Amino acid sequence: MTDPFKNAMLQLNKAAKIMGLKKDFLKSLSQPKRILKAEIPITLDNGKKVKFKAFRVQHNNRRGPYKGGIRFHQQVSLEEVKALSFWMTIKTSVVGIPFGGGKGGIIVDPHKLSKTELERLSRGYIKAFYKYIGPKVDVPAPDVNTNSQIMDWMTDEYTKLTGKKQPAVITGKSIAAGGSLGRNTATADGGFFILMNLVKKLKMKPKNTRVIIQGFGNVGGNMADSLYHAGFKIVGVSDATTAIIDPKNKGFDSHVIEKIKEKHGRVDICTCEKIYCQCKNHKHIIKEKLLEYPCDILILAALENQITKTNVKKIKAKIILELANGPTAPQAEPELLKKGVIIIPDVLANAGGVTVSYFEWLQNMKNQKWSQNQVKTKLKPIMIKAFEQTQKNAKRYKTDLRTAAFISALERIIK
Repeated sequence: MTDPFKNAMLQLNKAAKIMGLKKDFLKSLSQPKRILKAEIPITLDNGKKVKFKAFRVQHNNRRGPYKGGIRFHQQVSLEEVKALSFWMTIKTSVVGIPFGGGKGGIIVDPHKLSKTELERLSRGYIKAFYKYIGPKVDVPAPDVNTNSQIMDWMTDEYTKLTGKKQPAVITGKSIAAGGSLGRNTATADGGFFILMNLVKKLKMKPKNTRVIIQGFGNVGGNMADSLYHAGFKIVGVSDATTAIIDPKNKGFDSHVIEKIKEKHGRVDICTCEKIYCQCKNHKHIIKEKLLEYPCDILILAALENQITKTNVKKIKAKIILELANGPTAPQAEPELLKKGVIIIPDVLANAGGVTVSYFEWLQNMKNQKWSQNQVKTKLKPIMIKAFEQTQKNAKRYKTDLRTAAFISALERIIK
């Protein structure tokens, strides 16, 4: 299995070499400042006592408090959390918000836990690590399989343990608990603002532009909506179980897919109740093959390591937007660049999420409440500015956008 932290270090070393980063500074970024481990004991509803391995990795706080989500997943590993904490250091710096990078995780399949068991586990995570987090120290957030409810439990537990109400300790909370309006669509919004900027520069017409979206959760679903309303042709989508394509390139209606996903738990464009129906302009394919289908823009909104050495030669997209973390393996990237594919990297493309997390933190710290329109209005120029700075660095150093984004981030961290 590919080591995500080694992949992250390959990216760091490439940027460091091109920009001439000092060795001592490179060394300081090559390892997290702190790695926290714990075994969280909980009592299941049937009375059985079990323990779950948990991590919190604090990579770098040179620009501000550590910042990064907590994921609940059966395949969480320390190496993965280390890589994600490093990418958060880069991501927060790319968009110029005053945070560093951190990440957390629990090795668990949350779908096998009841709501009460999930609450005990969430509160247990804070009990294990609360001395190392705080509004000015480390600010966690949701990630894979965690949500606003889990963040609310964690914030409440932090209040109980510290004896002081501090909503700014965690972001991604529910609106009632101090969460920010606009957070739900923030990652997709940020990626959309960048993509529209690029499409305009390349003089592409949305109505003639075919889009494929891998992943139809919160991020992929919201991105599909934005693109559909902007007039793009969505010719393929997938989720964890299903993939559909439009062989006639007329484009899918994102609202229909959303309704079917909500009702049947899978992406589809037909409600005839048959899994493999023949009654609409669509076709089911093996979900791994979706990435290889002809399109102009490929949006990766699922998990890491989706484009690898195995399938890279079959990728036909002209633009790749990485809304997931680490979806393109470093070993596959040179092949894409050689073909002239424009890759908008994860550390830039999906940074809308952490930017609005910063907005939430700021609102909590100042006891303010911004409207959804205010949030989007403040987000757009930050994303566009970060993208344009990345493009300038790409031109200046004659390199790809990922490396250019890393250089932007590293320059800020040095300052």
